[in-house]
Parts: sequence; C-alpha cells; structure tokens
Amino acid sequence: MSLLDELRLPPGPVDLGAYDTDSAPGVGVDKETGKQVLAELGPTLLQLQTKLFASKEGEDPRRVLLVLQGMDTSGKGGVLKHTVGLVDPVGVRITSFKAPTDEERAQDFLWRIQNAVPEPGYLGVFDRSHYEDVLIGRVRELAPPEEIERRYGAINDFEKRLTDEGTVILKCMLHISPKEQKKRLLARLEDPAKHWKYSPGDIDERQLWDGYCEAYEIALERTNTEYAPWYLVPSDKKWYRNLAIGELLLETLDRLDLDWPAPRFDVAEEKRRLEEDTIS
Repeated sequence: MSLLDELRLPPGPVDLGAYDTDSAPGVGVDKETGKQVLAELGPTLLQLQTKLFASKEGEDPRRVLLVLQGMDTSGKGGVLKHTVGLVDPVGVRITSFKAPTDEERAQDFLWRIQNAVPEPGYLGVFDRSHYEDVLIGRVRELAPPEEIERRYGAINDFEKRLTDEGTVILKCMLHISPKEQKKRLLARLEDPAKHWKYSPGDIDERQLWDGYCEAYEIALERTNTEYAPWYLVPSDKKWYRNLAIGELLLETLDRLDLDWPAPRFDVAEEKRRLEEDTIS
C-alpha cells in the first residue's frame, strides 16, 4: 500500500487519541535505514519536482501545495530542512504564516493565504496555514463562534477553487504526543543554540492541549474532502516524519505523470547552428 493510501485520514469524526504518534506505518524500516531511504529518494524527488517546474514552460497550469500543520515542535521546520531541502529551491515557494499584520486583519482571513498560493510549476509549502484561523482562532476565541463556523465552509470552497485551477493540495497533520512535545521543549532550553526557537508562550499553549486537540479534530473532520484530503503523519519519530512526507510528496508528484515540455524551437537546426559556430 502506498503511503498516500496508508496515511490518508478516513472520512467522518476524528479521534486523535486513536492514532499512535510513535508509530511508523507503511515503511517497515528502522531509524538508520529510514534516513538512508530518504536520502535515496532525493534524486527521484528532484527530477519530478524539476519536471513540475519545467511544465510551466508548456503552459501547464498545475502546481503542488504542501500544507504542514501540527502542534508546536511537531517538526514543520524539520520537514522543510530534511525533506523539502532535497529539491531545487528555485522551484519552491515557502510561506511561514505568523500572527496576521494589521493590514491582514483588515481583510478576510483567506486574503493573505490567496496571496501566497504558488504559481503554476511551483511547489508551494505552507508552514502553518489558513487552518490557524480555525485552530488558535477557536481555542483562543479570536473570532465569534459563528465566524469560526463560517470559515470551515470558506476553506472548503477556497480549496475546491484551487484544485479546479490546477493545484494539487497535500495537507499533512504532524501528530505528536504531549510527552514528546515536552521532551523537545526541554531540549531547546538545554541547548543555547536552540534558545532562539523557544518562546515562554509555548508553555502557555501547552496548557490548552486538550482544546487544541478538539479544534484539530473538528477541523480535520470538516475539511477532509475528496479534492483536498488530510494525511495524518505520526511525528514522535523525527526520521519517520521526514521520510513519510518525502514519500507522500514523491507519490503526489509521480501521479501527475509529468513529462518534459516539448521544445519551442527546431532542435536539429539549433545543433547545426552551434556546430557551425566559430567562436572559441
């Protein structure tokens, strides 16, 4: 079974507690082998992503959007470094969504998201995304309940429009346990080189763990559609998380059945011109 099938969240109500955050489904390897497998995926992943980037020259409207969501320390940055880092950065557009600016707050919540949607040929990556507006927005009561409710439908409509326009959306929820999060936060405090990644607010957010789990369960259920399904990635094992996202991305690109665009010039004529060129 492919990981796209293995990790795809089934439709219906979601119980995050029923999913083992420390498992490694669908790969059948240990940590060291898993790291090697990810490295070996690199050349194929790069070729497929390069084909995607080249496809825009043939006016192919397709693009891929990788959405990374998860609790603090779930590893979004690690995925960017170890997995997305395997492909050509020229064809990648990474957007990290922080707290909205005053200008962004004056617009609909999807306004800044629309502005970051990748152009044809690109691999776009959202480090956090429009889902923050139904996660922290719900837990921290940053919007009225009726507005939060409206947003689920708005997200589905938005993603449907993107897919109709040629965007393949790969939504991954990086699922970790509170025990593993505590371990990673302590590691940041113990290493001066990681202090910059730590915020005292991280502990405050931990106190709302149950609220965030409920918000995730609702959001996952309400926005798990045929055209933009969710994939639940166990993320206590960093090596597995990185490998799983690599496999999901590779399978997604492979299913596009991409090919190199046809040249817009006469290849034989251009070779003849070069062979006759006397400049040295």
